[in-house]
Amino acid sequence: QVRLVESGGGSVQAGGSLMLSCTANTYFDESAYWAWFRQAPGKEREGVAGLWPNTGRTYYADSVQGRFTISQDKAKNTVYLQMDRLKPDDTARYYCAAEGFAAVSNILRTSTYKRWGRGTQVTVTS
Repeated sequence: QVRLVESGGGSVQAGGSLMLSCTANTYFDESAYWAWFRQAPGKEREGVAGLWPNTGRTYYADSVQGRFTISQDKAKNTVYLQMDRLKPDDTARYYCAAEGFAAVSNILRTSTYKRWGRGTQVTVTS
């Protein structure tokens, strides 16, 4: 059974940093996207960062551009989300997604991905 396991969530004051990790128990084709999504209470799940291993290109939502960085350690089969200058609006449950296949314009859409983790909570206090 394919599993994605996230870690690294927690509570931090505004302006602080956190790094999330997502490790898969299986290897995916390098043409498949990885991404991080988040969902706050009462809101839809939104894509925040995507990675295309084939090219190394990364994609970000406007709301996190310049503050969040997605990266990958292929040897560890792990994807990271470095989150800096966190804001209270970043508070949400963060989900890792993998094995995404679609036009790259859809890299931050939930429908692109086959595999999902259970999420990790990030809380930013003011």
